[in-house]
Amino acid sequence: MQKAVFCWSGGKDSAFALYKTISSGAFEILALLTTINSAYSRVSMHGVREELMDLQAKHIGIPLYKVYIPEVCTNEEYEKQMEEAMIYWKEKGVSHIIFGDIFLEDLKRYREEKLEKVGMKAVFPLWKEDTAELLSSFLKLGFKTMICSGSCKNINEELVGETLSEEIVGLMSPGTDPCGENGEFHTFVYEGPVFREKLDVACTEKVVKYYNVKKETEGRIVEEEVGYWFADIKLKE
Repeated sequence: MQKAVFCWSGGKDSAFALYKTISSGAFEILALLTTINSAYSRVSMHGVREELMDLQAKHIGIPLYKVYIPEVCTNEEYEKQMEEAMIYWKEKGVSHIIFGDIFLEDLKRYREEKLEKVGMKAVFPLWKEDTAELLSSFLKLGFKTMICSGSCKNINEELVGETLSEEIVGLMSPGTDPCGENGEFHTFVYEGPVFREKLDVACTEKVVKYYNVKKETEGRIVEEEVGYWFADIKLKE
């Protein structure tokens, strides 16, 4: 059996891709790899606390391998850290890295090129599947996942912190992908068939933060202020 490391965000796509990988029996997964913002001890863009990621991994039964990145991280620094992590695992016999991506071609190509550089291969268990069908199958399997963050363009204060359902997706802005594959929203999975037991969690606070994002408009680069809602998720007392 080939050895692999799973690129783990703690969200629904990661959890479903992990479920499919385990069910296939094709790989021995040595670790769940996640990136942590070293300044806040949280998953970047998801805003999930590091200790909750530890608990997820414990309840799944696969060790969590953390790559710590600075609060302000350049692309060069991120790539350097990730390459070092890949080399570390390659030396332990890992040949494949598994991702939960669904249809972003540029991202898939980027991952493949970076792994090829160190002599490893990427695996995408959910690739090109219909996202509405994926969400439906995910929920039918008994997975439960909380919306931990999302763009203000797609979700509002009432939706962040809610457990994801097809009805909740219907309340999001028109055009929002059912799996949030374009980055519209992110989730934290707390129950499902990959867990030995569920995590008893709750949203204790909701905050909105604003970021200046560079984008190309009519051939020129402009900065746009983008708002994101975050749910502070903790174990219930």
